Amino acid sequence: MKSLQETMRLFATYEHSCPYLPEKNSVNAIVDPKYPMEISQYSKMINEGYRRSGKQVYRPYCPDCNECISTRILVDEFKPSRNQKRTWKRNQDLVVTEGKQGFSKEYADLYNTYTRTRHPDGELEEDSAENFASFVEADWSCTAFYEFRKEGKLLCVAAVDILEQGLSAVYTFYDPEASAKRGLGTFALLWEIEQTKKLGLAYVYPGYWIKESPKMNYKTRFQPIYGRVNGEWIALS
Repeated sequence: MKSLQETMRLFATYEHSCPYLPEKNSVNAIVDPKYPMEISQYSKMINEGYRRSGKQVYRPYCPDCNECISTRILVDEFKPSRNQKRTWKRNQDLVVTEGKQGFSKEYADLYNTYTRTRHPDGELEEDSAENFASFVEADWSCTAFYEFRKEGKLLCVAAVDILEQGLSAVYTFYDPEASAKRGLGTFALLWEIEQTKKLGLAYVYPGYWIKESPKMNYKTRFQPIYGRVNGEWIALS
């Protein structure tokens, strides 16, 4: 049987500075943008280590580095830590609903507040709802925006792809001030695990794990978690 890579054309991007490991350069293998991608195909590709950014489906293809490891959580195996249990309990006053209006100005305002805190040196410009939506959504994807609110105030948004076998976390952003006490990023992923169970699906895909990157290595706090290494899913610690 042919692999997915043999049924479609792949292209390599130009080498560029890695956003997570500054001392390294990065190259991605991207699927031909003209390929008629469907959610059923993407559901298979994510099991081979691919992810998407907007419409672009890609996988790291760095010649001198293999630190980016695609991850997934088997929800029936997951056991929350003591701190995660406290975070879950602390946020039970939040109301979580699926947004029905697409990527709105309210989302963009929250996202810009989030990025100003994560990038205080001003390296990122404020983004419009339309620009950020193009990064989060794809016309072929089945993407849900889950809203986390306290008394109507939007505190967190989790953009999630609904796959055939689970949920894939696309991007999560939140109110930094509220998160300092609540741990909203952790709670959003815990909620996605519970939602996956309710849907009768098997996996949550949190994205790439990079051990040496503080922004990316938090994923191994969710145990057990598995990484795609040399064509196999293995336990990470």
